[in-house]
Amino acid sequence: MKIKQDPGKSLISKKSLLLITLALLLVLVAHLPSQGNEQNGQIIYVGSLACRDCHPEEYANFITYAKKSTSFQSIEKQMRHLTPDEIKQCYPCHTTGYGQPGGFISLEETPHLKNAGCEVCHGPGAEHARTADPETIIGNMGKKDCEVCHISERVKAFKYKPLIHGGAH
Repeated sequence: MKIKQDPGKSLISKKSLLLITLALLLVLVAHLPSQGNEQNGQIIYVGSLACRDCHPEEYANFITYAKKSTSFQSIEKQMRHLTPDEIKQCYPCHTTGYGQPGGFISLEETPHLKNAGCEVCHGPGAEHARTADPETIIGNMGKKDCEVCHISERVKAFKYKPLIHGGAH
């Protein structure tokens, strides 16, 4: 059976066709991979420079007073005395997010994470940078948070003094 079509009329109205097209587009967009700062659903590190625009005073103090803002220099000074495996042992405390999703990998791949930046203490900042929601970042820290890297042996060896309440912010 052949359906006769009036040349002036279509089987599907233009409005219906538009609605079907929009619905298909919405389905496609909903299933696209995220283009944000996520890897496999995990929030990742964005680097301290991402903090500067919203937190200019804190960023300036961090860059000026916190030795960890240039912590990779310590690794560079020791490189000629260390094996590649020994150098990698320095990365967890002297870079941002080493060994974590979206964290420091190498100078070539993630140069923006080469120092121990804001996210070492405050946690991965991609979601916070995107939304400015204070609940998406670690805000109040104590000395215990510093002791992840600054264990007693390192405190003695490097004369560590926490700047948590005295200059880093």
